[in-house]
Amino acid sequence: LYEGGVWKVHVELPDAYPYKSPYIGFLNKIYHPNVDELSGSVCLDVINQSWSPMFDLLNVFEVFLPQLLLYPNPSDPLNGDAASLMMKDQKQYEQKVKEYCERYAKRENIRSTPSEESDEEVSDEDVSDGRISSSDDDVAGHADP
Repeated sequence: LYEGGVWKVHVELPDAYPYKSPYIGFLNKIYHPNVDELSGSVCLDVINQSWSPMFDLLNVFEVFLPQLLLYPNPSDPLNGDAASLMMKDQKQYEQKVKEYCERYAKRENIRSTPSEESDEEVSDEDVSDGRISSSDDDVAGHADP
């Protein structure tokens, strides 16, 4: 359903990384039961609860997030509306996903948010074959207070 969409992903690495999981969030909107629509936070057990130092960001971008998009889990939602719609009316859910992709995840509509320090836009180097991608500039670690 998300094929062809382009998303900017925010990554924060805690001081204890790789022993503590990274924070992963979508910067542009995505309609998905396991992604909070307002914050973009991702609800994914392997990142939030089952994280292992054996995992790395390559796993996040090449396995975990693509699997999340392919196999949403409406029984553990961050977006209750999306989960409910997915369970009640699959066709209407799919239509809404595609609508969000068209509105918020088209390459030409992706711009840096005002809170970002850079004015750069997503380039062909940032996106490979429509897959989720992140450049080094998107990876930021903040010290815990």
